[in-house]
Amino acid sequence: MKQLALINPENVSEQEANDYFVREAVRAVVLDENNHVALLYVAKEKYYKLPGGGIEAGEDKAAALRRECQEEIGSEIKVVGELGYIVEYRKFSSLKQTSYCYLTQLKSKTGSTQFTDEEKHNRFKSVWLPIPEALRVLSAITAIGIEGRDYISPRDTAFLKAANIV
Repeated sequence: MKQLALINPENVSEQEANDYFVREAVRAVVLDENNHVALLYVAKEKYYKLPGGGIEAGEDKAAALRRECQEEIGSEIKVVGELGYIVEYRKFSSLKQTSYCYLTQLKSKTGSTQFTDEEKHNRFKSVWLPIPEALRVLSAITAIGIEGRDYISPRDTAFLKAANIV
């Protein structure tokens, strides 16, 4: 899989990043039959993001992707292809995160989400938007916190652009 970007707005050195907690995650660009893209709106922090999350122990990337899409957007998906990965160095949380992103198609919507307590606290809501609107809301840096503004919005905008559907 090809690296699409390094997000490092705090100019963390490789040496400093070696002491960071390492997290691997998956992200999905999910398209439905109308070419709408699944996004999550994080109401508490005022930004949009792609569905996805951390890979759990014993899980491969495909299983993590299916689980996250079921939990966050209440949908079963089919992986169409790899889009690439993005590495983030988050100094404020001593985190080195690698997110692997896939282009997927909607297989079925159960409509039943299973948000974590943290996601409920942040008031996550799944939405389906036309591709141009999805790109507009992802790239409009509206987040009130550093995580959404400096990391998640740029990361997920890059992933959606890499899908070559915009």
